[in-house]
Amino acid sequence: MDPILIGEILAGLMFFGIIGFLLMGFPVAFTLAGVSLMFGGVGYALGVFDPSNFGALPNRYIGFMTNEVLVAVPLFIFMGVMLERSRIAEQLLLTMGKLFGNLRGGLGISVILVGAMLAASTGVVGATVVTMGLISLPAMLRAGYDPKLSTGVICASGTLGQIVPPSTVLIFMGDMLSGINSQVQMEKGNFAPTAVSVGDLFAGALLPGFLLVGLYLAYTVFKAITDPASCPATPVPEAERGDLMGEVFSALLPPMILILAVLGSILGGIATPTEAASVGAVGAMVLAALRWRLNLTILRETVIATATITSMVFIVLLGASVFSIVFRLMGGDNLVHEFLSNLPGGTLTAVAMVMAIMFFLGFILDTFEIIFIVIPITAPVLLMMDVDPVWLGVIVGVNLQTSFLTPPFGFALFYLRGVAPPDLPTSAIYKGILPFVGLQILAIAILFAFPGIVTWLPKVIAG
Repeated sequence: MDPILIGEILAGLMFFGIIGFLLMGFPVAFTLAGVSLMFGGVGYALGVFDPSNFGALPNRYIGFMTNEVLVAVPLFIFMGVMLERSRIAEQLLLTMGKLFGNLRGGLGISVILVGAMLAASTGVVGATVVTMGLISLPAMLRAGYDPKLSTGVICASGTLGQIVPPSTVLIFMGDMLSGINSQVQMEKGNFAPTAVSVGDLFAGALLPGFLLVGLYLAYTVFKAITDPASCPATPVPEAERGDLMGEVFSALLPPMILILAVLGSILGGIATPTEAASVGAVGAMVLAALRWRLNLTILRETVIATATITSMVFIVLLGASVFSIVFRLMGGDNLVHEFLSNLPGGTLTAVAMVMAIMFFLGFILDTFEIIFIVIPITAPVLLMMDVDPVWLGVIVGVNLQTSFLTPPFGFALFYLRGVAPPDLPTSAIYKGILPFVGLQILAIAILFAFPGIVTWLPKVIAG
């Protein structure tokens, strides 16, 4: 049998073998590396893989550790955890609940707006969902809200941090797409390609983020009009309103200043993402200190949480590097290229197929696991087909936001289930997210139809 065909068959079997082992419950990072090593051994025995290629792994790992862009990841995680400890989300939720309480659906609107602000200032999905679940869910249920609407709003709003800058997912994708795009452009004969940066993806993700927030708000208003019993008004007694505008100003000003300092410096070209992340980390400590929440205990908890989350992400990245080497050198990239290039409909169908695969992988894998596996395999093919790298990165980010919402492994569902009242059935949480998953699919369709929503702002900033 042709060695090329043997290698491509092994590469395909390896991909599905990894999915199978993950469904059996094995840890992701060790499954990626272990299964890849096993198939590499089989490939060596059949003469289609040279194990000396693993010698590239140390340099790749050192490259990850010395990559200045990726230093922004632990800094943004630190910023998010510190802000969660400073109870900024709690103050925002309580204040916005008072502000919109007189409207039908007002509590839902306040949760969506606070979720968007926390996404732009923290980007930590778990902390956001848990905080809103602890504070808003009991209040919404007491007010007579439909449990499905309440849980859906909280889960969807809490996951906005995956696409709204400063998203750690966009940082990794920006770094990956930058290298892939340069390599593809050189293969096409362009030896001076336009660089793709994390800042470009941040700029491209702003309007899609607003689009998602707008769709969530529109759905909540639609429910308030067509089914007012599902989201009744919760008027705040006049005696409790006090100086409401002063409370709103006090709650909104600190996070807005931090958002402008971090995102404004990146989009304005004043600072790199890593430099802006360091400003955000210091700013988060300042906000915690102003609330008298900065002490050694909270600092130690924040550092431990940051190290834990960062280690989890990077160990998956290391395992994915082993998979990438084995898959590509056994001919898997050629297999993917032939499959996507021969699809009827050309580029549009190829991108739609990749998006569909990522969407279904979201049922069983985490966001980082998907991008570390799928982006190195599919992005070179799609960029060779002249897909805009910024548009691709942003639309992948919107798509992968659903991985936090889709059962059985939607982490936002687990986070909310952990803090929801015991008498709230899990089925209500699962049913509640279905309309919002549909809204995210609608957002992807809109971005397909109007790619300028993504590409306009980066071009304006660059031009």
